[in-house]
Amino acid sequence: MTIEIELKFIAAAEAASKIADKLANWPYQHSEGQKLTNIYFETDDSQLRRWDMGLRIRGFGDSYEMTLKTAGQTVGGLHQRPEYNVALSQPELNIALLPADVWQQGTDVAALQQRLNALFSTHFVREKWEVTYLRSEIEVAYDCGEVSAGALSEPLREIELELKSGQRNDLLAFAAELAMLEGLRLGSLSKAARGYALAQGNPLRPIPLPKVKPKATVEEGMRSGLLLALSQWQYHEELWLRGVSGALPQIKDGLETLRQVFSLYGALVPRKASSDLRQKLTVLEEALMEENVSAEKLCFSPVWLGTQLALTNWIVTEDWCAFVD
Repeated sequence: MTIEIELKFIAAAEAASKIADKLANWPYQHSEGQKLTNIYFETDDSQLRRWDMGLRIRGFGDSYEMTLKTAGQTVGGLHQRPEYNVALSQPELNIALLPADVWQQGTDVAALQQRLNALFSTHFVREKWEVTYLRSEIEVAYDCGEVSAGALSEPLREIELELKSGQRNDLLAFAAELAMLEGLRLGSLSKAARGYALAQGNPLRPIPLPKVKPKATVEEGMRSGLLLALSQWQYHEELWLRGVSGALPQIKDGLETLRQVFSLYGALVPRKASSDLRQKLTVLEEALMEENVSAEKLCFSPVWLGTQLALTNWIVTEDWCAFVD
């Protein structure tokens, strides 16, 4: 098992064409594009999805690999998930090759195998750069292709930053450097999540209230509130870009929730600790007030992305603690 730590951007064509020039600012090794084929499997009743798992077979050249990703954590576009990889000689699913302890107790693996069928695919060309940034090695992958489910398909254009070795803070700092490019936004949905949405539909849903454990600390309560606001913002961002009416007011509500959280926990967090983030929020809120604001233009802007990254960094690193006496 490995713990994958990566940050995902959705890229417009303008950003994709500039990424190589941007990466020239740091030492790197480049790998030419390679075609990757990916088939994702699921049962008729979405058992794997209910377990928060994703199962695929990836093909590259004459090689094949089966991967199972299990429950992890996503904050903004930062994804941290355990994964299990098994090399295959043929593109044939065999979940008996996975460690037995990945399944819930009592799972009949042979019976589960019989219930699994191909649900959707993601086929793309991946170009890679191995970048040295501060104390870390970061793999930058540009994926260009499509997600397909039956007769349905949608384009896929992503830039993934995976921490191969080093510090998570370096990964976030590197992402902030790239965020100055026009045409990027955080990808809170994995390729698998996008495939499920395409195959099974993506109806409107309410954002669930945060689950705060009994006897949670004040810090944990604040973090839950910030995560709720960020989830509401990013969920309705996707809907706004798809032209769903009523999405924009929900985004504004999410931003207002952020301000309310900072106000509620003002006795814990000094204003100077959140001043940079609150300034970014102000600039973004002013942009949202403009007449006939364009979702495509604003969501792929450095203002939008920089604010989401700053909030992600604030939640994940807890650097604000240094301001507490």
